[in-house]
Amino acid sequence: MGALAAGLPGPEVDSKALRATLLAASPPRAVIYGHLLSEVVRKGEAEAVAVLRCEPMVLKARLAKRGYPAAKVRQNVEAELIGVVLDDCVSRFGKDKVREYDTTSGDGNMVARSIARDVRSRREPPARWTDWTLDYDSPTKLTSLLSAARAAPGST
Repeated sequence: MGALAAGLPGPEVDSKALRATLLAASPPRAVIYGHLLSEVVRKGEAEAVAVLRCEPMVLKARLAKRGYPAAKVRQNVEAELIGVVLDDCVSRFGKDKVREYDTTSGDGNMVARSIARDVRSRREPPARWTDWTLDYDSPTKLTSLLSAARAAPGST
């Protein structure tokens, strides 16, 4: 399979059916986005894995603005804070295939171009991974991050 991207959870998906559909494709190349990546693709099938990251407070604001329920916002922010998707992908596919991309600023087209360029050039893995926990090193910062998401102005 081709380059893969892992990011935020989306709607419920039948991972077995998705896997069967992908394997039936000819040639079997695809870009897969989502937290189900490691349930759909096996280690030897991934050419590259791109994990999309976002500073947790920015992610919180984006998800709240989209109308996500507070519990879902908190779940996603906690997962991003501790790097759940990154850890899952590195464990499943190996650090040599995984690259992370910060989507905090910049547009999607820029991130997509970076991923495509890195897959083509087979860029070396990073010396170290992003660790958002270093930015939330006080109880006040952590409490602010994990408090209930507030509705975006004008959305109430």
